[in-house]
Amino acid sequence: MMEQFEEEEEQQLSDQSDLLTGSQDQVEDEEKPSQGQERNSGDEWDTDLETDSATDQKQSQSRAELYLQACQRTGSVPVSSFLRNLGDTNLNLNYYGVGPLGTKALAFVLQTDTTITNLELEENSLGPKGTRYLTEMLQTNITIQSLNLSNNQLGREGAYTISKMLSENYYVKSLKLSGNNFDDVAAKYFADALKGDYVIKELDLSHNMFSFTGGQHLGHMLAANVGIEVLNLSWNPLRLGGAMAVSAGLKVNSTLKQLDLSWNAFGQMEAESLGQALKNNRTLVLLDLSGNHVDDQAVTLLCQGLITNGTLGVLKLSQNPLTNIGALTLLKTVKKNLKSALEEIDISTVFVKEEFVEQLEEARQKRPALDVRYSAMSYVTRKLCALQILRKFLSERNESIMDFFEALDKEGTTNVSTSDFRKAVKEANIPLDQQQLDWLLRKFDKNCTATIMYSEFAELS
Repeated sequence: MMEQFEEEEEQQLSDQSDLLTGSQDQVEDEEKPSQGQERNSGDEWDTDLETDSATDQKQSQSRAELYLQACQRTGSVPVSSFLRNLGDTNLNLNYYGVGPLGTKALAFVLQTDTTITNLELEENSLGPKGTRYLTEMLQTNITIQSLNLSNNQLGREGAYTISKMLSENYYVKSLKLSGNNFDDVAAKYFADALKGDYVIKELDLSHNMFSFTGGQHLGHMLAANVGIEVLNLSWNPLRLGGAMAVSAGLKVNSTLKQLDLSWNAFGQMEAESLGQALKNNRTLVLLDLSGNHVDDQAVTLLCQGLITNGTLGVLKLSQNPLTNIGALTLLKTVKKNLKSALEEIDISTVFVKEEFVEQLEEARQKRPALDVRYSAMSYVTRKLCALQILRKFLSERNESIMDFFEALDKEGTTNVSTSDFRKAVKEANIPLDQQQLDWLLRKFDKNCTATIMYSEFAELS
């Protein structure tokens, strides 16, 4: 069935009149102006946006005049924002309800435009027909480098049309196609067009319907592609075999720098395959796994790759079922890997405990740029303030923590009992509550011997 669709589509594209020169056939029913809409007297209606006479006059007409003429011929309402921003390199027509006919008028003007480099057409109900007008326009336009067609109900037919454009593309470098109901067949269209491609640098395929087979197609594409640097596959049901195929592609890919796999229901199996990919990949600098099913065990599997990876700089893991245990595993892995490039870790929805914060502070002594976003209960942060409170109190008396311990150590043994320390804190009226004091004692007496060997804490002073 799909083979028949492709043959019919290719025949339709080859037979369809060009935007510049075409037939005088009667316009398709859906492209006729609505009943009662007026036309200037003497104008004839045809399917083409430009005739030979219009071509001859183009040099003397402004883009505004050309656009208004095209709107009149297609029966579409002119978009005022386009007219107001003539001359800008960025044309943002997101959410204007342009539709297929409006797209045809717009495409007419943009064929030979040499100013606009970024074209934004998100959520304009373009459909496959409007997409076809745009791709035909791009056959002659050599200026547009960034194109946003997100949320335009393109479906499988639109994906096929775009894939044909990609096969002959030399100028568009950024393509956003989020939320267009693309399925696994559409994924194959894109994968076939992008294998070996070096032009597209940024591709957004988020919020679509790629699953097992679609993930396999995209994974194979990643293994062969030599151009994409930023790839967004978030909000697709990529799991199991599909996810592992993407990981396999990432393992051998040599250009990808940013990969967004958030909200894909990845769990332990998918995390393990990504960990294996990170052992070999040498280009990825950002990995977004937010909103998945990555738990403590999954993080352990992911860390199999993080322990040796030396290029990943940003790891996003918020909105996952991680606990303090998984957070500690991650942090300890980063500390052990002396080649690690990680500077930003987002676990902002994980509520960590005191040990994690202490480990993080130790890590920052050697790596000041390390930024970890986490959450902590108020009692945790209150305990962690205990040492700072003690330091501040003693500094106001021109004392250090070592001075405080030495005053209690009458015999100079460098040891102080925990009971003596507790009693001295209370007698000095140091503003520490019971939880803070207990936490300080556990910090100073880690082996629970009831004795503080304060010489080990000279650096705290």
